[in-house]
Amino acid sequence: MQRANRSFIPILALVLGASVSALPCAVAAAQPAQNDTNLQAQVINKALNKPHLQSVKATAHDGLVTLTGTVPLFDLKQEADKRTHKIKGVQGVSNEIQVAGSNLPDSVVEAKLLKAISYDRVGYGTTPFNAITVQVKDGTATLSGHAYGPVDAASAFALVANTPGVKDVVNEVRVDPLSPMDDRSRMQLFRTIYGFPTLSKYAMDPAKPIRISVQNGNVTLYGVVDSQMDKDVAGIRANSVPGIFKVTNDLKVAGGSEKN
Repeated sequence: MQRANRSFIPILALVLGASVSALPCAVAAAQPAQNDTNLQAQVINKALNKPHLQSVKATAHDGLVTLTGTVPLFDLKQEADKRTHKIKGVQGVSNEIQVAGSNLPDSVVEAKLLKAISYDRVGYGTTPFNAITVQVKDGTATLSGHAYGPVDAASAFALVANTPGVKDVVNEVRVDPLSPMDDRSRMQLFRTIYGFPTLSKYAMDPAKPIRISVQNGNVTLYGVVDSQMDKDVAGIRANSVPGIFKVTNDLKVAGGSEKN
């Protein structure tokens, strides 16, 4: 009986040792799941706790948070993404939120955006120097062209992102480089073009100006003018400004009757 007991003790110790050694593995396996649960709760309670984000859901796996649900504006989709990124422990965000909102035709949304962007930043003195365009296809608005500065570019993006009917935004706007010399050229160009009697009428309506875009001494004129003569005169006036390297006249004539 004593021999049997002696042989049983090592076997029992071996079994217990194996069980104890398996405990850290079990704890380690449970830890990621617990972390994901805590992270998900943090995102829901801190990032998505706004009334306008209540329809957004979040799940977490290994630090990656997936956002789902619907919102009425693209800007809210972006807001949910930014707020989630700020939560400690979030390694990445997969934004699968759908923008519901209004199902307006692309042409209607595009016309509305073009008008709004034309009047954007009026009163800040930069309107004539912004040449920002927008096209809408299948609910996706693509912004392109040039902006006088980052504030103007951000303002145009925010305007589009908060417009019903826009499901997504592609931002291809280029911000003009910061240059005191270009700023002086812009003011000279503005006075030279808009100060000419036959062209002063284009300063009356912010939605119909001659847009003056300057990058490192290179000038491009954008917009729509009433006649070929107005287009030609604007080009001649721009070329008369000292310190300009090149002028590209991309002005369009109403009715599409301009010369090549």
